[in-house]
Amino acid sequence: MKRKIIITVILSFFVILLVGYTISKRNHNVHISKHQREELVIYSSHPLEFLRPLIEEFESKTEILVTVVSGGTGELIERIEGEQNNPNADILWGGTLSTLKPQKYLFEEYSCANEDVIQEEFKNKEGMFTKFSDVPSVLMVNTDLIGNIKINGYKDLLNPELKGKIAYCSPAVSSSAFEHLINMLYTMGEGNPEEGWDYVKLFCENLDGNLLKSSTEVYQGVANGEFVVGLIFEEAAAALVANGEKIKIVYMEEGVLSMPDCVTIVKNSPHLKSAKAFIDYATGYEVQTMITIELNRRSVRVDVKTPKYLKTKDEITIAHADRELVYEMKKEWLQKFKEIFLNINEE
Repeated sequence: MKRKIIITVILSFFVILLVGYTISKRNHNVHISKHQREELVIYSSHPLEFLRPLIEEFESKTEILVTVVSGGTGELIERIEGEQNNPNADILWGGTLSTLKPQKYLFEEYSCANEDVIQEEFKNKEGMFTKFSDVPSVLMVNTDLIGNIKINGYKDLLNPELKGKIAYCSPAVSSSAFEHLINMLYTMGEGNPEEGWDYVKLFCENLDGNLLKSSTEVYQGVANGEFVVGLIFEEAAAALVANGEKIKIVYMEEGVLSMPDCVTIVKNSPHLKSAKAFIDYATGYEVQTMITIELNRRSVRVDVKTPKYLKTKDEITIAHADRELVYEMKKEWLQKFKEIFLNINEE
């Protein structure tokens, strides 16, 4: 079997990376051309190194030809919205419920074949949002750079010694950054998000003008030594730890929001049959086991355990947010964050 992966980079306003996978397969000397194969277009915010093994396995099992467009969750949602009259994507893979639910009209209802073995808290109660993995928000720290600075939670990010050394990206383009904004508002506001904005302003001051363009820049920036600490999802930090990088994962002592990311079918998907097959595949036992053992994720299934090197939920102070309020206030909160950040940097 011969595999060929073509990667094409397309620059847009937010810089979207287009990754096209094309795989030619030969079985008993019979060539399967692109025109004979079913196709699937996936928009995803997951890193390429995470996507590659899962996509290749799916192609191998199904003979479905997959093309992946990769970018920030916010960018991809905007793209799907702009393509409503002529959809290009079949699947949006990535993004938390907080990010996706306000645009639920963009997605097709579908209950996956594995819904009966999904943990109760991750059931597809909305109709269109199949949960893929459980994703806590964390801080990742470069242990070579931290020195004697203590970082146990959000309050420690206000330390003057960290000014300009914190990696965070715009919550308008990244679901991980938006989840951290929600996390800050609820934990630093002691359950009242409106009381958390005082902290957000101080946090923005300590960013010292640095607001990165993507979550990829966050974890790469910390790993490469450009920043001491970054605000990210657990998976990215855990992957670096597993690879032996000088990274420490910090679960904020004030409380950690842990939300599932989703895999969902785009409304009027051009390849609906293939899209349903992919969602069933992504929630299957084999894939869910693979993401915990090899890809540093927490499964949403009842029959797949958390990786041993990650803390269990019982060992983490779990925070909670009023998700209906979050959905309602998303645009307003994003605008308020933008105004705070811009005002600080115009002073």
